[in-house]
Amino acid sequence: MVTTAEPTAGQVAGRRFRSARGIVLVLLCVIVVGVVLAALKPSRKPDDLDPGSPKPGGTRALAEILKSRGVDFQASRSAADAAPRAGAGTILVVTRSERLTRTDLERLRGSVGDLLLVEPGRETLAALAPGVEQDGPTFVLQADPQCNLPAATLARTVEFGQSETYTVPSGATGCYPESGKPRVVQYQSANRTVTVLGAARPLTNGELTTEGNAALAMNLVGARSHVVWLIPDIHHESSGDRAGDRTLTDLLPRGVKLFFPGLLVAIIPVALWRGRRLGPVVAEVLPVVVRSAETVTGRSRLYRAHRARGRAAEALRAGARDRIVPLLGLPRTLAQVLPAQDPGAAREVVTAVAARTDHDERTVAAALYGLAPGEAPQGGAPGHPGQPATGWGEPADDAGLLALADLLDDLERQVRQS
Repeated sequence: MVTTAEPTAGQVAGRRFRSARGIVLVLLCVIVVGVVLAALKPSRKPDDLDPGSPKPGGTRALAEILKSRGVDFQASRSAADAAPRAGAGTILVVTRSERLTRTDLERLRGSVGDLLLVEPGRETLAALAPGVEQDGPTFVLQADPQCNLPAATLARTVEFGQSETYTVPSGATGCYPESGKPRVVQYQSANRTVTVLGAARPLTNGELTTEGNAALAMNLVGARSHVVWLIPDIHHESSGDRAGDRTLTDLLPRGVKLFFPGLLVAIIPVALWRGRRLGPVVAEVLPVVVRSAETVTGRSRLYRAHRARGRAAEALRAGARDRIVPLLGLPRTLAQVLPAQDPGAAREVVTAVAARTDHDERTVAAALYGLAPGEAPQGGAPGHPGQPATGWGEPADDAGLLALADLLDDLERQVRQS
């Protein structure tokens, strides 16, 4: 037995790191994707933008400020109640548009007052602000007006956070742009002013005192002396009268949309790592070299310990067939064919061996393939004329196994010499 020196701790650590680096890379990618998804996951709560909520996401502070300045502020919980109130000289603030039904949108479209749409969906834009289309979400902490809209120029810098950008129809004014796409759009439509605000953050209690958020909120919401603030009840979300022109992408939650890009981020590095070109063959130092004779001896002892004479006999037969068949000039595939699979192929091997040895075909068949009980040749055991035949299916004892080994050796010897 040849042994080598024990590997050092550094070699063991390096080997373990190389074997585990793929798993570590995948885990890091999953962690990064999880952090990104957690950061981008919308934290909207049922009472967000509710003028009666004092929580950070509510708008009670803005409502109280407007009331203190003499603005008639009315909160409404349904479009059926808000539409009749939104007459001339009134601004209707539409929030949580995802709760609106198709009937609600028709009622709001029939109102005559000005409109302020806060983070409207695609259906709401098509119904109440035709010509304005979503252009994709962005994230920015602070943005400047870059327009001549008084409500924006007086507010100056505003903190939006995550917001939606829009395309500007002809004749409309766009403010707080991102790559030319504004977050605030205002234009005249059907004898009323329609304003689209891509982020609710400037209106909320928690962000009202940041930068120019309060100024922008008061300039937009308090543009008229009467304000109707529509925040539909949450049961509208499950109504069967939902606006039916939504695409499959619109129906998917934001978390699902973010899952697939995150999955790509996790899979692509692994694919690149696993698809790398193979380098040259590296010879590794084996911890121990075992001689073939020791392997044979070890397997033999296992067979003997478990009295697996049948397995040992089949191993001897298979090895003999692998060596004898090529010597006969026959295809090597015949060595693996058993009589149950192809009797003709087995008969061909047996005939060829019997022709080149002094054993008959039944003896050769018994030696190379074994015989079932009752199929042993009669008139003499193979290679031992005058003795009763027992067959070579599974030797009854170690002496029978040795006799089979001797017979196989004799067959191979005679074939080689012929």
